[in-house]
Amino acid sequence: MPHPLTPAMRDVLRRMVRANRPHLHTLSPEQARAAYEAGAGVLEITKPELARVQDLRIPARDGSALPARLYAPTQGQALPVLLYLHGGGFTIGSVQTHDILCRQLARLSGCAVVSLDYRLAPEHRFPTAIHDAWDALQWLALHGGGLGLDTGCMAVGGDSAGGTLAAACALLARDAGLVLQLQLLIYPGTCAHQDTDSHLRYAHGLVLERDGIQWFFNHYVRSPADREDWRFAPLLAPDVEGVAPAFFCLAELDPLVDEGVQYADLLRMAGVPVELEIYKGVTHEFIKMGRAIPEACQAHAAMAAALRAALGTTPAD
Repeated sequence: MPHPLTPAMRDVLRRMVRANRPHLHTLSPEQARAAYEAGAGVLEITKPELARVQDLRIPARDGSALPARLYAPTQGQALPVLLYLHGGGFTIGSVQTHDILCRQLARLSGCAVVSLDYRLAPEHRFPTAIHDAWDALQWLALHGGGLGLDTGCMAVGGDSAGGTLAAACALLARDAGLVLQLQLLIYPGTCAHQDTDSHLRYAHGLVLERDGIQWFFNHYVRSPADREDWRFAPLLAPDVEGVAPAFFCLAELDPLVDEGVQYADLLRMAGVPVELEIYKGVTHEFIKMGRAIPEACQAHAAMAAALRAALGTTPAD
């Protein structure tokens, strides 16, 4: 049996109900982006200050220049780097909505973080997001030294849809011979069809709802065939042997929890080192609620510890 909601999580959900804001799936993508942007920082921790925050442009394969932001907790030394890919169902979210989380990961881990504004659906449907993410990872490996980064020591990570992209990038990196020290997967989507028990059990009332997931993916996929592509559903990857070690951060009361566990199991069976943390009594999106949800700060510390262990860094303070 699942644990009940923690008192703090229950209080957050009550406040969300009282606020009576429209569900994202009832809005246009533009309206949903604006709503998510407006609410992104409400429950976040205080913004950590860092020694270096720099806006970048990273070239994509079609000539587009993708906005990105580099966070570094120290100046003047070549730091290992995490490419971070934000969540938002491939349709919403941005570098700005995940600014505080990326600052905190950089501060606590001692590594640099590069957060990418990959292009969003429905203006840019599958596979643009994974193309953008993979192009950015390859660019960082080749050119990060010019930004003062240690490109011989790299990780990729993300939350939700960004976790899907990170998992796919880790597979592409293995195939290309690009060595990664870690894939940081925060409640990633990994299955082709949203039909696991947790998708049914947690379909309503717990932040990420079934109707919202369908809305996101209806904007993202071009046809049903896209769902069978392992870059959309990493659980369908024909072979995961030799991929980078993985740290999973999952929420117990989350439609995506079962597929996160399934992907962790798939990696383990292939001999990939896996660390898995499931935070009890909390929902999807909890890692961005550190002001209200103690488990968010616990997760930040655990993810930073995994990065430090993989990348050989120490926290800046």
